[in-house]
Amino acid sequence: MELSRRTVLAFSSAALAAPAVAAEPWPTRPVTWVVPYPAGGGSDTFARPVAADLAERFHQPMVIDNRPGAAGTVGAAVVARAASNGYTLLVADTGLTYEPIIYPNAGYDFIRDFAPISAIARAPYVLLVNPQRLDVDSVAGFIAAARRRPDAIDIGSAGQGSVSHLAIDLLEAQADVKLSHVPYRGGTPMLQDLLAGQIAAGFVLPTAALGYVQSGKLRALVVANRRREPLLPAVPNAEEAGLRGLRASVWFGLFAPRGTEESILDRLHDAVQAALATPELQRSWTELGARVEPESRADFTRFVLRDTERWTRIARAANIRVE
Repeated sequence: MELSRRTVLAFSSAALAAPAVAAEPWPTRPVTWVVPYPAGGGSDTFARPVAADLAERFHQPMVIDNRPGAAGTVGAAVVARAASNGYTLLVADTGLTYEPIIYPNAGYDFIRDFAPISAIARAPYVLLVNPQRLDVDSVAGFIAAARRRPDAIDIGSAGQGSVSHLAIDLLEAQADVKLSHVPYRGGTPMLQDLLAGQIAAGFVLPTAALGYVQSGKLRALVVANRRREPLLPAVPNAEEAGLRGLRASVWFGLFAPRGTEESILDRLHDAVQAALATPELQRSWTELGARVEPESRADFTRFVLRDTERWTRIARAANIRVE
């Protein structure tokens, strides 16, 4: 997935191409939202209330279709091949932007094949430790322990090539340490083993971490972001911890197949933005440790381009390949 200047320009202006013929009114039937992960995960959790809101606004069902497999690439490839008529959409996340680097047979190119509509939610990762396995209460203490025992601290991720995996690579580079990476099949089993003391550390989203941090079962050392996390206000951000380059957040957004009519993209964008502004979703997102700010479709497109470029560069440097 090379981000050539021609490709970037095509991605940025995808919605500007006028349709060749007048399209039929939209929507006149159910719209499918492909979530390329199992039910109950982050993409699913954030997509369902937004889809329910849009179903009321458009007076048509918005059907969630969970299509898990190969770190989300199976579902993404389904949407990449779908008709660009506004009836099949993709609920994407950060990982899907660079997965073709890791999965050579992914079946899609994120920049080439999808038109951005709107962000749905954003949340940063938090570095947690099990104090029974590693009794440190700061990043400085964690780094000192890692330097004393290279490769001895086992740290879990949600899977090979996941954002939480690349966050470990970023941490190692920023802190000049060597850790022992343990990949899991998802964030939930990793968190369960962290709680059980099977691993010493891991990157977890705030909403999953909150209760365990408050109870003292786990200890939060740093938020992998430029700002503090409101759910964990006492935990320093990356810059405060002296790890300026440790930025690992996950975002969720709505995309359509490339070539979808601009008017459909605009209507979807405006409806998603309206849904996110409702008090119900605002309250729910806060409780989930996520945030989203009003932005135009052009702003979201530029954000996705920058983020794709960054994570693609990080993924290439990590040299992770899954056949």
